[in-house]
Amino acid sequence: MASLQKSVSSSLKGTLATSCLLLIALWAHNGAALPITSHCKLDESNFQTPYITNRTFMLANEASLADNNTDVRLIGGSLFQGVNVREQCYLMKQVLNFTLEEVLLPELGRFQPYMQQVVPFLVSLSHKLSSCHVMGDDQHIQRNVQTLKDTVKMLGENGKIKAIGEVYLLFRALRDSCV
Repeated sequence: MASLQKSVSSSLKGTLATSCLLLIALWAHNGAALPITSHCKLDESNFQTPYITNRTFMLANEASLADNNTDVRLIGGSLFQGVNVREQCYLMKQVLNFTLEEVLLPELGRFQPYMQQVVPFLVSLSHKLSSCHVMGDDQHIQRNVQTLKDTVKMLGENGKIKAIGEVYLLFRALRDSCV
């Protein structure tokens, strides 16, 4: 009887260990599909450096002086419309990547010295958010981002200037959504 109990006990421990390993393997395999909050976070310290905060504000301020379209707001309430609070960091990641790729990097020679100081900071934030993904359908987010992209493209050169002029709003929205 003792031998049977040891056999059952060993078998149970083996099954339990195998189950735990299986759960760990499944968790690791689906790491990219963890809930939104797991990888969509930035450390608050990213936004507490007065120097970069000031430079971001100065860049936005300088570009705003060249912005002659005061009727359009890119980063505002309509951007977040229909987006769950838990999805807002992912939304801002998409806006950040668009702003970097389509606006800031192509215009790197403008608005110096602020541009050369702010762009590397924003690139580092983009890198930190690279593993931020949404589980499930993100069509509502992509629609909002596409509306922003279409507006910038429709405005042409003024759209780029407007996006640069709103870089401080981008900075604050990233902080508010991702910290």
